[in-house]
Amino acid sequence: MDQSATQAVTETNARATAVDAPATLRSDHRAPERLVLQRGIFTGPSAKVSDELYAVVKGRAHRERQLLRLDKGASAHTNSYFGRFAASYWQRWTTVTQVRVSMVLDVAAKAKVRLVASDIAGHRRIIDTAQVTESGPLTLTAPLDQYVDGGAMWLEFDAVGGDLGIAEVSWTTAAPDHIRPVAIAICTFNRAEDCAHTVAALASDEVVLAAIDAVYVVDQGTDLVENRPRYQEVVPVFGDKLRYIRQPNLGGAGGFTRGLYEVSAANEHADVILMDDDILCEPETVLRLNAFANMTVEPTLVGAQMLFLLNPDYLNVGAEEVHLQDLRHGQKVPKALRNTSMLKRNQERRVDAGYNAWWTCLIPAEVVAKIGLPVPIFFQWDDVEYGIRARENGFVTVTLPNAAVWHADFYWKDYDDWARYFSTRNSLIVGSLHTDLDAKAISRKLFRELSEQLVAMQYGLVHTTLQGIEDFLKGPKVLQDGGIDALAAARSSRADYSETIKHPASTPPVRSGDIQLRRASGEPSRVILVLIKRAINQWFGRTQHGVIGVTREDAYWWHVSLFDHVVVTDASQSGVRVRQRDKARARKLLLRTIHVLRRLRRELPALQREYRAAVPELTSRANWERLYGIESPAKPQA
Repeated sequence: MDQSATQAVTETNARATAVDAPATLRSDHRAPERLVLQRGIFTGPSAKVSDELYAVVKGRAHRERQLLRLDKGASAHTNSYFGRFAASYWQRWTTVTQVRVSMVLDVAAKAKVRLVASDIAGHRRIIDTAQVTESGPLTLTAPLDQYVDGGAMWLEFDAVGGDLGIAEVSWTTAAPDHIRPVAIAICTFNRAEDCAHTVAALASDEVVLAAIDAVYVVDQGTDLVENRPRYQEVVPVFGDKLRYIRQPNLGGAGGFTRGLYEVSAANEHADVILMDDDILCEPETVLRLNAFANMTVEPTLVGAQMLFLLNPDYLNVGAEEVHLQDLRHGQKVPKALRNTSMLKRNQERRVDAGYNAWWTCLIPAEVVAKIGLPVPIFFQWDDVEYGIRARENGFVTVTLPNAAVWHADFYWKDYDDWARYFSTRNSLIVGSLHTDLDAKAISRKLFRELSEQLVAMQYGLVHTTLQGIEDFLKGPKVLQDGGIDALAAARSSRADYSETIKHPASTPPVRSGDIQLRRASGEPSRVILVLIKRAINQWFGRTQHGVIGVTREDAYWWHVSLFDHVVVTDASQSGVRVRQRDKARARKLLLRTIHVLRRLRRELPALQREYRAAVPELTSRANWERLYGIESPAKPQA
């Protein structure tokens, strides 16, 4: 595509509305006789990913994406993360009562194939078997009748008398009458190369591409995805299905909402899969989420799990929930796995999610029709709020095992960041919308956290947190611009605090020879008393002098606060930050903290009512059209 043509497409899409939607998105699809629920995949989308997440082989073998060839005497099984069929989830949430597993075998002499299952405790049992002496198709069948609380199914292969080739593995069931259209919405901001590769991953799988009716790339940045060669290479592959939209930076909330806005206007029956730009995409996950959503008893939000991008065999968490009274999201559902290598362990027990983050999550059309669009809170907690609101209106969320994407590890992100503004402000907004927050308890909790930050000499973090509370106290009007001014204020004001600046570890702003490393001892048993003691010692300067070095793993407030000048490793492991005791600044921030939290305690009940009353307007199409700069479609004359 030449430059002038690209510019014309960009200008058209910048003011795109549903009238420009792909033709395939505008109608439901007649279903095939059998619906593919998942396919047998034997190797991942990247060399960084272990093949054993897909199939485990003993002996010599050759792998391709959907082909596994075993040498004589070798064996293999798919009791692996992507190889398993999540039987308990399909039995609990869908209309599926029986599955067929079909495959094509290339048998040199003799082979054994087993369909195997587990229960909630992981005990193995054989469901169906076949001894095969001729090449050709093979089908095994299993009822979904004993998996409500846990368990999965998988395949086992033995190349007994000679080589064995396994291809075209499909788990299928009787299809419904119609298959819903589905679109993917990818939100991006100055991660052009990452986004281009995510779009290319969707184009790499013909079956997945055929199942997608539209892909919306919502670009809110200045480093444009459309200028990347990889993106331009795959544009023709999508044909009419790809839509590229440019708009102001309205955060993840604004980017993902644009996808929901466009798709729901084009077809009120179409589902939307929201997908981050900076993931390593497993295209098979799209097929599995879409199949599950088409078979649920009631409309259901279906989310993918998150594997760590830097540690690709590790699962972030099996399912998440939110603790509103504690202003905490991302909390592990009881019995769910967290930070676990999926090469060593599988999730047997079914765990039910409270919500699913939007690294990849399918939103049914009925949800958008009933509850409207997301709240314009820019960044963080937007996915949490939408999941809670959906559940309050009768729509559950299922986080589907064995369907995942790889996303940047949260462990590598430093807590002391401008994002803390949005996390603080938005946690108060979402808590206010969906529960009756206890003003006294919330104020005490925030005072405790801010005190810990003060004694740890994180003055910029205290400022950023207070900014979030102060803007919450402004009421719903703080959301009128979609977050653009708030972002600028949160980022720029942190420059006044030197400890928020990251320095190269090799050239910190102190002499390296003066740094003495100090390791932390165990966590104190009487935490409140220790906090009071540390605060008094910090106030009067009764701290250890000199420059102290502290590793990221030891950077607890109760350790750092023993000193008055500390070089702390950043969580990203890419540099260090320098904290130094400043009594005048600490005093000013403490007085500000007391003032702000008194206001919060006094005004919270009224603010909760204000935010709740504003939801219909905030989530309306008209409000989002205003933020996007889209003219409302003309209403027909009476």
